[in-house]
Amino acid sequence: MKARNWLVPALLLISAFAQAQEKFKVGYIRVMDDAQAMVAHEAGLYKKHGLDVELIEFSSGTDLIKAIVGGQLDTGVLGFTNAVAWASKGADLKVVGGAQQGYHSIVAREATDIKEVADLKGHSLASQKEGSTADTVLRGVTFRDANLQPGDVNVLGVSPAVAVQSLVSGRVDAAFLFEPYDRIAQLVAPVRQIYEIGAVWPFPCMVVITSGDTLAKRKDAVWKSLDAQREAIEMLEKQPAEAAKLIANYFIAEPTLKTLQRGELPREVVIEEAIATQTFSAKLDGDDLARIQELADILQLQGSLKTRDGKPFDTSAIVDLSWQQAREL
Repeated sequence: MKARNWLVPALLLISAFAQAQEKFKVGYIRVMDDAQAMVAHEAGLYKKHGLDVELIEFSSGTDLIKAIVGGQLDTGVLGFTNAVAWASKGADLKVVGGAQQGYHSIVAREATDIKEVADLKGHSLASQKEGSTADTVLRGVTFRDANLQPGDVNVLGVSPAVAVQSLVSGRVDAAFLFEPYDRIAQLVAPVRQIYEIGAVWPFPCMVVITSGDTLAKRKDAVWKSLDAQREAIEMLEKQPAEAAKLIANYFIAEPTLKTLQRGELPREVVIEEAIATQTFSAKLDGDDLARIQELADILQLQGSLKTRDGKPFDTSAIVDLSWQQAREL
């Protein structure tokens, strides 16, 4: 009996140690909107908070959300529209923190007559894939406000890198881009910026998402990851040059970028300039939550989101702000 009494706490200790050593998997997309996840990893902030993090790259928010739903990821930084679309189908997802406020600009080739959004009629524009957060706000907000109808603009759903290449080669007349691809396009292609959605319709573009199951079972680890990313956001805001050095190679493979007007620019300079255009925030406030609901309503209007009873999807059901409330953000 004594041996058994000794064995039980020993096994519990081993189990607790194994859980502490278990990797915490964070998904991200290689865009400036996800910079907090990259900086937290490269600056050792996850380790500082006691986490052994594996940072896993995804090519799209759709693939990333599938990994969260399937249990292959613990958290991910991605667009809210992915979460609401899956949650409306029954997926157990939770938005647990903020990341980045929407910065998406339209750049148009200087050789065209495009001076404002309405001028895009009859032209080609490179953007993200249909159903993405970028595509949702492009069609549901930007085009709507410019009185552009479906079919007025030839929208090509491609990756940001391909969009920049298409501008350089002249295959498209304009592109709807986020950083750092907006900055890169303006440096390497003969384009001008004609619009930036954050200036006219601010919204929380990227958020931190997990599953309800992960939040229930690994709440402490999820919160530690949010603490690390919050510190990363502080670095991005207060030490952009240092942050740029950490993540420049994520976006630009070569040490320098050949530009049209400024010669060879160190990639760290390009990324620091891109960081400066962004508004990062670990907190979701009342205005953010209202925008999140508005985005869900737009998705429903576009037919990308359907509820069983046809009523508006209540986004508050998938928002868990317990971490920011505990941290008094």
